[in-house]
Formats: sequence, C-alpha cells, structure tokens
Amino acid sequence: MLKLSERLKACADLVKEGSRLADIGCDHGYIPVYLVETGRIKSAVACDINEGPLSSCKALVKEYALEGKISCVLSDGFDKINKDDFDCALLAGMGGELIAALLSRCAYIKEKRLIINPMTHPELARKWLYENGFSIINDIIIKDTAHSYSVFDATYTGVKTEVNDTKLFLGEIKDFSNKEYFIHLLNYLENKQKGGFDYEETIKRLKEIINDNR
Repeated sequence: MLKLSERLKACADLVKEGSRLADIGCDHGYIPVYLVETGRIKSAVACDINEGPLSSCKALVKEYALEGKISCVLSDGFDKINKDDFDCALLAGMGGELIAALLSRCAYIKEKRLIINPMTHPELARKWLYENGFSIINDIIIKDTAHSYSVFDATYTGVKTEVNDTKLFLGEIKDFSNKEYFIHLLNYLENKQKGGFDYEETIKRLKEIINDNR
C-alpha cells in the first residue's frame, strides 16, 4: 500500500468517504491513488499545470492499475476539469496567494467542499474563504519532518466572516500543542512589525499560546 507523508496523510484524512476528488496541483498523484486504493473515495481527477508532474502521476496511476478510476488532466487550476466529475477539491502544495487566485477563477466553487494545504501564507487562503462565505471546519497544524504546515477544510455557508489579523493567522485552530509552529509564526510577525506592520494583537495572542504550552 502507498505510504503518505504526514502532511499528505493529514490532507487525505479530511476527505470524506465516498467523495469524488479533484486534486488541483496533484504533483505525483499520491493522494488520489492512496484514497482510491484504500476504497475511501469512488473516483478522482488529478490535474497539474505542468506536464512533468502529471506524467509522474499517470505512471503511478498505471502502476496501481487505477486508470478506470483516476483521470489525469493537464489543467491550470479548474480550467479543464468537468465540474460534475467531483464534489471535493484538494488544493495542496502551493502558496496561499495562488490558492486564493485559483478559487477566485472557479465560477462554481461554492458547490464544492474544499481541503486546503498552503505551503506559504495560509492567512491569505483563510482570508479568501472568510470573505467569500466559506466556513472553516477543521484547522490543523501538522508536523512533517523539520517543518509544520496548515491543513484545513471548508464548506460554503454564505456567511461572510469579519476578520482581523489574529483570525487570519490562527483561523479555527483548536490544538496549540505544536509550539515550534507558533514560535516560528511569532518570530515572523515580530520581524514584520519592525518593518512597519501592526501585528500587536496577534503577537500578544501568540505569546499567550506559547506560554500556555510550556
């Protein structure tokens, strides 16, 4: 059975059983292959903007003899995907700004459940979700080797959430035990503060979180 990294496993675990998945920016296609192989999902569309990663995905799909359940599509985001082929979209392994841009370009995105794993700037992905009527359900910090990552899922409710910087950077996180992640975030915001940004309230909240987890 295909073994996923901790980051990819956290993304896969948020996919509901019986879903039809669109993996946007699939890279090697590990998640759709894993989910179909384990019987958790019915089918998947794996897409990437680059031919190289998509070729690797096609090879993996063929290796596991899943050509009938996973289609591989060369696509810039959702552009070349049939909206009726999936009910859940995964956007992982790219920056939060790009994720927000891809979501903005998809006219029917409100019909889909979203799973998001920004490699950088998760606050920008959260900002888009909050401003466009999505509610974040699970908001997880997952450690994978030397790095920690945000993974969250969301559904459209039509309720736009008022946000401040603290809400954008901490979202709906409930588990603050990954102290290293919050120390790294604190250092980042303190450096930004020196450059003229005002993150005073968020910095204060992060210091409370870190002190509470000593």
